[in-house]
Amino acid sequence: MLARGRKVAGKGETVAAHYAFGPLEDDLIIKHRLLTRTTTTRGEPPLKKLHKRFTAFASEVEKEADNYGDCERLAKAFLQELNTFEIPLLKSKAVIDANLREKENFSDLKDEINAQILQAQADIEDLKRQLEESKIERQHKEECEAIRKLVAMQPPRSETQKVITELEKEIAKLGAENTSSSRTLELRKKQFALLLHVVDELQNTIEEEQRSLMEELRNAVDDHNKSGVEDAIGGPEAMAMD
Repeated sequence: MLARGRKVAGKGETVAAHYAFGPLEDDLIIKHRLLTRTTTTRGEPPLKKLHKRFTAFASEVEKEADNYGDCERLAKAFLQELNTFEIPLLKSKAVIDANLREKENFSDLKDEINAQILQAQADIEDLKRQLEESKIERQHKEECEAIRKLVAMQPPRSETQKVITELEKEIAKLGAENTSSSRTLELRKKQFALLLHVVDELQNTIEEEQRSLMEELRNAVDDHNKSGVEDAIGGPEAMAMD
């Protein structure tokens, strides 16, 4: 049926395999051999041989002659052929039963493997969740360690409290100074406002005095001018009378 590939001498090339029958014909031949219990194409098929043995035995039995010995001989040959034909059937049945058991075992094994796969997937998801929790826990630990280092770098609580007390005293002192400065500033504001008021009053007085002085000077000039005019008018008249 099959001519396997062979190498051509001296060239190292492989000749492609050639098939005498196609896949469909191969299936038919295999099915026919399984049904007739033949393993080779040579010789008579076992089922046909069994049929011949049975036909010969039946023909001999139907004869009316005294052929008991021939019938017994043909019966033994038929039974022997039947046993020979039955042995492969029993082997095939054993193989089929073994295949069925193996199939059941494979089915059970498949179910078990599927269950293990599902369990493994569940375990993987659980491990992922544990990994995430571990990462978060580790991050928290690292943060706590960093905070602990920062705290360790700080001075003791007694020194810190001492510094806080001194700062509070300094703040109280500055607060007192601020209050005193505020009072002093308020007093200075009031004094400055009073000074501005006094300066304003003084400026008003000076302006008033200046206006009075100007008024007096203006009046004096007017009086002087009037006296000069009268003197000028009286002088010529006296000269005329003289």
